[in-house]
Amino acid sequence: MIRLPAPLLVWLLMFLALAGKLHAQQAEGGRAVLVKALLSEDQDEQIQLIQQLVRLRDPLVERGLAAWRQSEVFLLERDGGRVPVVLDVQLDADGKARAIQLLNGEFLKDGSGAELRFAAAELTGAENTSKLRRAIKATMDLYALSDPNEKIRRDAAIKLGQEQNPDYLTVFADRLKEEVSLEVKDALTEAIALTRAADADPTVRIPAIQQLGEMRSINGVGYLQELEAKAKAEPSKYGAETLNAAHTAVVQIQSYQAWGNLLGTAFRGLSLAAVLLVAALGLAITFGLMGVINMAHGEIMMVGAYTAYVVQNVFKSWFGGSGGGFDLYFLFALAVSFVVAGGVGLALERGVIRFLYKRPLESLLATWGVSLLLQQLFRHIFGAANVQVTSPGWLSGSFVFNDVLFAYNRVFVIAFACFIVVATWLLLTRTSLGLQVRAVMQNRAMASCVGVRTDRINMFTFAFGSGLAGMAGACLSQIGNVGPSLGQNYIVDCFMIVVLGGVGSLFGTVFASLGVGITDQILQPWLGAVLGKITVLAAVILFLQWRPAGIFPTRGRSLEG
Repeated sequence: MIRLPAPLLVWLLMFLALAGKLHAQQAEGGRAVLVKALLSEDQDEQIQLIQQLVRLRDPLVERGLAAWRQSEVFLLERDGGRVPVVLDVQLDADGKARAIQLLNGEFLKDGSGAELRFAAAELTGAENTSKLRRAIKATMDLYALSDPNEKIRRDAAIKLGQEQNPDYLTVFADRLKEEVSLEVKDALTEAIALTRAADADPTVRIPAIQQLGEMRSINGVGYLQELEAKAKAEPSKYGAETLNAAHTAVVQIQSYQAWGNLLGTAFRGLSLAAVLLVAALGLAITFGLMGVINMAHGEIMMVGAYTAYVVQNVFKSWFGGSGGGFDLYFLFALAVSFVVAGGVGLALERGVIRFLYKRPLESLLATWGVSLLLQQLFRHIFGAANVQVTSPGWLSGSFVFNDVLFAYNRVFVIAFACFIVVATWLLLTRTSLGLQVRAVMQNRAMASCVGVRTDRINMFTFAFGSGLAGMAGACLSQIGNVGPSLGQNYIVDCFMIVVLGGVGSLFGTVFASLGVGITDQILQPWLGAVLGKITVLAAVILFLQWRPAGIFPTRGRSLEG
């Protein structure tokens, strides 16, 4: 136990007592101002008093303002005067409530000390006009600038800055001196500049416009565009300097927005590329190893996505819908998706594909039939509509960098794809099993001659590739819709990535997935979803005319033959 010296303890107690006294005096002062405003007969005086309450924040004052705005403050005749009160939320059996005095927060009592009760219909409400309601709303909005929640303070500063009310400037400046959050400080600075940009004095207006441009104020670009149009239409009123400043600021902000939009689109494309990479990785290995065109690979992704949905529901029944153990469900879903999808792939290889080696057309038709069968099976079990997969708490939300939104679930998908690529590379290059896989890919007959059991390698490789597709489907459940047709939306992209990167090439698959995913997302806003995909496909076809073996062709006698 820490013991403070007696003099220090005395000073500490005196400081706390003084702080409590000052807080109480401030609260009493705010309540007195509110009561004075309620009892005043002059509307202009009422508005001035309401504006003073911005610096005299108190919970009872806030409640009184909110009630006044809703016509729920009543003036009771008491001892030759009027007492402003609000009614308690609790009603008795007769539908009446106790009256809370706004001056001291105490219940109103009669001479004997008994609490008085009233019905709202029996009382006379305080005067409430549209001007008073606007003043009350402005004061309550300004209260949000001192809210404990940082995001509420930031949003309030942005909202109030858009109003461009010069009366708020003093409040903004005072709050800026006390603010500790850099994000809120930026919002307050922007609000001050945006308010001053509407000033009639050019010496105030022009520096504020320039400041908005330097800040790359997205919230102010709309007003600056309007101001630029007005300055062009009325050059005598605004002057050439205002026009030039507004035009320069708009160009700065729009250029910043363009780069921000491009970065955001590239980030979304990168997350899509990460999913395609994990899915195409398994396809690249199986296609390169066995030469089998597996048209059911997309449906195996669907298996992984629905597995994540089932695991989510199991955890929801165990732990509830949020927090605690439920937030761990997605980590389990990834592992279970790998196992379930790998099992489906193993059954597909043992039951269908192993009978169709070196018969590419028959294997293509057979796996296409399996894909249709899986689609109908999942429609029968889960229904034709999409199912909802909720992100766990640690994957929900996002962070903002330079006005670009980065969602946590997409960041995780990208990091997970990097982990899978590294793990797959280590498996193929640092283990005996990987050595056998690469040997079979390069020359199946020679590998068989030196003792490699090619049938077992085929079985393992197909199960492993299907497991990767299952994990890709689980990741996709966090950033897209989960439905029976999920696989059909990505199977063409996966095959395109495999062929473009070079059949059986790990690094080729990585580069091709990045190119296809990011290019697709960048083109879609300009050309539309369908035309964007067509453009990417056409570009891939033209590239393959130049390099038929892809970006990184795999060298080997069997492949060359």
